Amino acid sequence: MKRIFIPILTAVATFLAVSSASAEETRHIKIAKPSLLVMVTSDDAQVQLMSMVLTMQSVKQGAKTNVLLCGSAGDMALRDAPNSVTTGQPPMNMSAQGLMKTVMEKTETTVEVCAIYLPGKGLDKSALIDGVTVADPAAIAKLMVDKDTKIASF
Repeated sequence: MKRIFIPILTAVATFLAVSSASAEETRHIKIAKPSLLVMVTSDDAQVQLMSMVLTMQSVKQGAKTNVLLCGSAGDMALRDAPNSVTTGQPPMNMSAQGLMKTVMEKTETTVEVCAIYLPGKGLDKSALIDGVTVADPAAIAKLMVDKDTKIASF
């Protein structure tokens, strides 16, 4: 009986020691936030607004979000923006630009316009609302090829 009891007791003690060490190590591991690159190119006001709704919801789900505005969607970032991006829409009377500003103020979301957007419009950085910058193509490409980045295109 002693022959069986001692190995079983040793195995149980070893298991408990390993489990305790693993639990202690796990407490100190930081889980990386999932990365989401939201690329908006649509000129449709509803699509632009929905891109911001889903960006905000993604942040609430724990994602690190980056927004890239290109083409007509770049208008969302203009100080002197067209009515299509500033007019409130149902059901909350929120505009694409308004929600984008809220996302920028309340989260760590980076919002950028494509590098060719401003030159294509004959504008410079002063035309952008506070907090929006011009994207670095190399940095965006790095995000795009990162295996941990998900891309949502609107």
